[in-house]
Amino acid sequence: MTETLELESELARLKQEHRDLDMAIEALERMVAGDQLQIQRLKKRKLGLKDQIIQLEDQLTPDIIA
Repeated sequence: MTETLELESELARLKQEHRDLDMAIEALERMVAGDQLQIQRLKKRKLGLKDQIIQLEDQLTPDIIA
């Protein structure tokens, strides 16, 4: 049970960081002289977070054999 709580906590943290990156990317894209390299780096980090989120969700969701 403790492991599940730790995974859920980590999942919540990753989702929050993902949302924060999304807002940062949107703010940079709205800027006239937005730093394209910085935007690209943030998007890459965001994709990495999404992969981690999916992996944690898979660990928390039991496999259902149909």
